[in-house]
Amino acid sequence: MATNRSRRLRKKLLTGEFTVFGFELEFNLEPQDEAELHTFFDDFVEFIEGQDLMFGGSASNEKFNVFVMAGGRYDSVTETQQQAIESWLDAKPMCSNIKIGPLVDVNGDV
Repeated sequence: MATNRSRRLRKKLLTGEFTVFGFELEFNLEPQDEAELHTFFDDFVEFIEGQDLMFGGSASNEKFNVFVMAGGRYDSVTETQQQAIESWLDAKPMCSNIKIGPLVDVNGDV
């Protein structure tokens, strides 16, 4: 396919300046009980949504493995948002082995 694409086509294909970035997030959990797990999950969702982000993936009582991306159609996750998530998780004693992946093209690199 040609690499010299019009702005309209780049926007439609989400390439070039319209590329949308997200990242993988993985961490282990060690909650004391079920109530603490539910509270953590509610707080995590509230924090992520407060950053105008969303996530999808798998979670259990012991491990989270999710992909985080921006909530807007052409928005990308920023490095500042990545760092905020990492800091938030670091402050939670039940979270360990936090792994934050690099920003990748959500439509091509995932």
